[in-house]
Amino acid sequence: MSRRRAAAAAPMTGAAMNGLGTRDAATQEKVALLANPATHGAQVRAVEVVETHMSLLFLAGDTVYKLKKPVVYPFLDFSSLAARARNCADEVRLNRRLAPQVYLGLSRITRQRGGALALDGDGAVVDWLVRMRRLPRRMMLDQRIAEATVTAAEIDALAALLARFYAEAERGRLDGDGYVGQLRAEHAASRRALAAFEPDGLALADEVQRFLDHDHGLLRARVDAGRIVDGHGDLRAEHVCLDAAPVVIDCLEFNERLRQVDPFDELAFLGLDCARLGAAWIGERLLARLSAALADAVDARVLRFYVRYRACIRARLALAHLDEPQPRAAERWRPQARAYLKLGAQFSPRS
Repeated sequence: MSRRRAAAAAPMTGAAMNGLGTRDAATQEKVALLANPATHGAQVRAVEVVETHMSLLFLAGDTVYKLKKPVVYPFLDFSSLAARARNCADEVRLNRRLAPQVYLGLSRITRQRGGALALDGDGAVVDWLVRMRRLPRRMMLDQRIAEATVTAAEIDALAALLARFYAEAERGRLDGDGYVGQLRAEHAASRRALAAFEPDGLALADEVQRFLDHDHGLLRARVDAGRIVDGHGDLRAEHVCLDAAPVVIDCLEFNERLRQVDPFDELAFLGLDCARLGAAWIGERLLARLSAALADAVDARVLRFYVRYRACIRARLALAHLDEPQPRAAERWRPQARAYLKLGAQFSPRS
């Protein structure tokens, strides 16, 4: 996953639900309701289901419903109905900053008088859902890169959206010690995972560590200049839609601390992702446009650090899939981790 999510499994229809990692009876009952086309009206003939670490998504016609799993991880606890309700509300509120027309609101799963579950019924609420407008998969940035159809004008429109977002975003709540400490903690986790996976990967991790040890003053200067914001937190190509107007979805809603970011950290991350997909020019263009729009000539050494730091995180999180009891696409993750480490060592963005 990213800091928060596994890569989505292949879509499944309601008939293939037995393979999902949702083994408790209560969740299975909710899945059966939402995966049933009849739940969504006569206009819906099939429902596609996608599973991630923390959620199940039900693609029903033009609408997507997201059900939070009752899972507990070191960074979140969705075990109670109240916690899932709060998270759903936060997801809608925070994602409306960059995709107001996509996040439609909340829906409920209710227990009706006869005992059956219903979607947005009048019975007691047994769970909450995020309700979204379905976006065309072919218009997502990762797909557009694969088809080599992304235009400079579309990236400039995305840059304008992000520039407004960062200019208006709530300023970060961390001081210099807190910001650097957060980066240190994240990187320590990456370094441990890489040491267990492939000692050669430690060369990149060691470079990141040297920056944190000796050049952290450059990061503290970013804090002192008010450059840290409550950002998106997971800015990847698969979260960007280049439809009639760009939108960015799926922010890191569940942990405010992990959203305390430098905009150029997020842009370096997106640039790294686009470079991995074969479109390094996108990150370069976004960095140039955002630097001008925000009047922020970020130090090239800071950009270099952010790219390498993020490459280590991405490699670590790719490997984390292999810790699952039944990892999906297990053959995928080691090569992906190596690819991120190689790209992190090579990719040097310029503002």
